[in-house]
Amino acid sequence: MIKASPPKALTAARTDKAAALALIPVSRETEVRLERYVALLLEWQAKTNLVAPSTLPELWTRHIADSMQLLTLAPAAKIWVDLGSGGGFPGVVLACALAEAPGATVHLIERNAKKAAFLREALRVTGAPGTVHLADIGDIVDRISGPIDCVTARALAPLHQLIGFAEPLVRKGAKALFLKGQDVEAELTEATKYWTIKPQLHSSRTGGHGWIVELDSIGRR
Repeated sequence: MIKASPPKALTAARTDKAAALALIPVSRETEVRLERYVALLLEWQAKTNLVAPSTLPELWTRHIADSMQLLTLAPAAKIWVDLGSGGGFPGVVLACALAEAPGATVHLIERNAKKAAFLREALRVTGAPGTVHLADIGDIVDRISGPIDCVTARALAPLHQLIGFAEPLVRKGAKALFLKGQDVEAELTEATKYWTIKPQLHSSRTGGHGWIVELDSIGRR
């Protein structure tokens, strides 16, 4: 009996996942957590817009691998703060990857109640370590207790605003890692009008003219 070929969409999804894991290899345990997360995201996407629909065919490369690469820039970091977590990128992805690291956790800050509910469910079904804060960023950043290793954000706000959100955490010793697009140079130029910074730029492993802005210190002008 000849087996029917899988639908094109399924084949494309498998190819995309394989490409993502080739870029950023993970353990089998992390892969299982990420699979659960992706399945939940696709389920919720039908009723809550968590990612741009046009990016769904490349979910693993455009979102999962894009988020995972942050760990290569801070391999020892265990305590993360993700500003404006939205659909969980990069916060939930990082939490999935850090699940086996003792003492690791990710603080997910999200002011939209529906998205915050999704994030809580994502942490539950994956067993990933994290806390969801339903709050505005400015109202919660100073209230997160304990040491923070890294603060991050993706597709949230212009760089000069992100720096303002992150400054209290960076002042206490955190590293900032911001995922930005092809307009990063213009955003950096604007940011230097308000902040004294010495950014390091890292080209995204996933291509698409993406960049990661790394900041170890932030000063007000």
